[in-house]
Amino acid sequence: MSLNTLIADTRNAITDKAAKAHVVFAAQGTLVGVTEVDVSTGAHTFKVDEPPALGGTDIAANPVQYALASLGSCQAITYRLWAAQLGVTLDSITVRVEGLFGVDETVRPGFSAVRVEVTVTGPESAERYAELAAAVDEHCPVLDLFKNPVPVSRTLAISG
Repeated sequence: MSLNTLIADTRNAITDKAAKAHVVFAAQGTLVGVTEVDVSTGAHTFKVDEPPALGGTDIAANPVQYALASLGSCQAITYRLWAAQLGVTLDSITVRVEGLFGVDETVRPGFSAVRVEVTVTGPESAERYAELAAAVDEHCPVLDLFKNPVPVSRTLAISG
């Protein structure tokens, strides 16, 4: 099945049944070391850790690196999908994401800025790649998470 067919079939399914337009993703993490966390996201598992400077053993990427990797990989995938939708030829795409992170108690604990550098190669004009970039910026779900506040609720369960 081609990528365009897959996209069209998905759009048709969503149009036919609006309830299918909402998907719930979930992840669960269990602390198994000082800073080592085993994460499960359904069929996939991975580890998260901190570098020694933050008390970890550096056996895996840290949460901030995973956040940046999530943005970069979502950008790459969204470029591929929208290139197919717009008929834009991509020979290759590389996405580099950097976050400026404060560790001072007087600044917020998250990123103060994030930079995304996308490098594409292919036969299209600069204008066509700019059109593609605009479509990606409009449709990349992880970019949306970074750019727009999302309500977060937390519950605390205490078991003894």
